Amino acid sequence: MRRWLPELLALPLLPWLYAQGKRTRRITPRLPEADGAREGLCTPAEAGDAVPVVLIAIGESPVAGVGVERQEEAITAQFAQELAVALRRPVQWRAFGKNGATVADAHRDVLPQLAQSSLPKMPRMQELRIVLIAFGVNDSTAFHGSGRYRRDLAALAHALQRQLSPSLLLISGAPPLHLFPALPQPLRHLLGMKAAVLSRAAQQLAAELPRAIYVPVRSDARERNLMAHDGYHPSAAGARIWAQQLAQATVEGLRTLGALK
Repeated sequence: MRRWLPELLALPLLPWLYAQGKRTRRITPRLPEADGAREGLCTPAEAGDAVPVVLIAIGESPVAGVGVERQEEAITAQFAQELAVALRRPVQWRAFGKNGATVADAHRDVLPQLAQSSLPKMPRMQELRIVLIAFGVNDSTAFHGSGRYRRDLAALAHALQRQLSPSLLLISGAPPLHLFPALPQPLRHLLGMKAAVLSRAAQQLAAELPRAIYVPVRSDARERNLMAHDGYHPSAAGARIWAQQLAQATVEGLRTLGALK
């Protein structure tokens, strides 16, 4: 019953919710994707001649850099910076993001880009390869069912594991839509409930996949400095908090797997 609760609550409110959604799309600023290359190298002072960690992120608008001015401020680069400091190793990062993408969209459109990149299928000797999957907002706003979301996530995760052989796969939870300033009530509340349902599906999937962990998004989007001026995407400060959470979870996950000495 809990997985269908957002749909049950939304049903009698559909005309109102439709009007709210239409108005929100009309008045919310359309932010561009961030400038700059979607790849880079973060090297901490203590790195020495350590083999770089490879970080690859596949996701929706935050991975594409929407909400910040430069790619260095977006989630993948900030995650790489936090991870480089935590591991004391260089981190080579690449971001494969698509604004407005659902998980199914990414499987169709982003995976071919990944296949055409220069990344070798197998990691080099002593190389740690971290892959982040970060979706949830667009599947929530599309009101995709949790079963569909889990199937789409599983298909993407299996494809990435075959294609990249990651040392660790991170599956992010959906952002806290119930706190997004751009969304009016009751639309905000219902989308937040939907995001929570999809996050539970992602968590259950991660528990069943080898070398995978689930990482919830814990950020108070009511703090305006953590959100871009559209009230819908994380700012550089918001991405930094998310990056710190991802880096901490990665270190703990690698230790659990025995991948860190």
